[in-house]
Amino acid sequence: MKLPQPFYQLPVLFDAARLQAEVATLPDVAWAPHPDGIPGNSAVRLITAGGAETDGHRGQMRPTRWLEAMPYLRQVLAGFGVVWSRSRLMRLSPGVGVPEHADINHHWHTRVRLHIPVVTQPAVRFHCDGRVVHMAAGEAWIFDNWRRHHVQNGATADRIHLVADTSGTASFWQFALGPVPPRSEWRTVGWDAGAAELPLLTERDQRTPVMPSAEVQMLVDDLCADLAAVPAHSADGPARVATMNQLLESFVQDWRQLCALYGLDGAGRPEFQRLAGAVREAARRTGEGLVMGSNGAEALHVLDKRVLEQLLADGDD
Repeated sequence: MKLPQPFYQLPVLFDAARLQAEVATLPDVAWAPHPDGIPGNSAVRLITAGGAETDGHRGQMRPTRWLEAMPYLRQVLAGFGVVWSRSRLMRLSPGVGVPEHADINHHWHTRVRLHIPVVTQPAVRFHCDGRVVHMAAGEAWIFDNWRRHHVQNGATADRIHLVADTSGTASFWQFALGPVPPRSEWRTVGWDAGAAELPLLTERDQRTPVMPSAEVQMLVDDLCADLAAVPAHSADGPARVATMNQLLESFVQDWRQLCALYGLDGAGRPEFQRLAGAVREAARRTGEGLVMGSNGAEALHVLDKRVLEQLLADGDD
């Protein structure tokens, strides 16, 4: 989700020692390797599709057995009063990090990632769009993961963060982006046996067999508004950007007509697939050298991950 600035620290604190004690009870088998095989990166899955050992973004989200075994961590999540999507404990080994990247998957168009550090040291550094912060244990942070970012664990011990995805309520966003009072006035949320009964709200499966044309229009408009040519001052850059804009607007118009003809229940699926395939091929011919101005990601990759791979419900994450 795009934010006005790279980082926001939420004015609330949590009991880091209690979180650390709960995390320490997890068996080794709870820690799964990074889905992309990044060395030194592992995670405990807390909220997943079906509560299973999976890293997908889609499906009915449910707590896993590992979250059910950590009552204070569950209370922390429930206390925000928001609906949670995929959520994990993410661990970085000493001396390693997360390579620089931007999160361009469709999932991130409307969601933000909350970080609550559990185990950390001052030598752990989070970089985003030229800004660098250390997130201390028990704090709460969000950041603009559409911008390029990376993490480096320069410490001598593992770094472990609670990392949870949400679209957030209005009150959450007012709290997260609003005026920040002096730190001495921040609330510290400790363990509360009564609060353990708060409901943990989790996402239902958001998919329809066919993506509604209004959402396609929104995604395409956002992509087109960020298109840029490389090099930025090439003579034909504006013309190539305009050609891609026209191609994508034509695609939206045709998708809207197919939705009007067949509806969103999956009828006429071959026609939707044909149109998606045709725009993907045409974009490859016209989109070479186009990037997203905000983060430098290749426009064709963003088109695939944010739009084309998400159009039909059985598409890949």
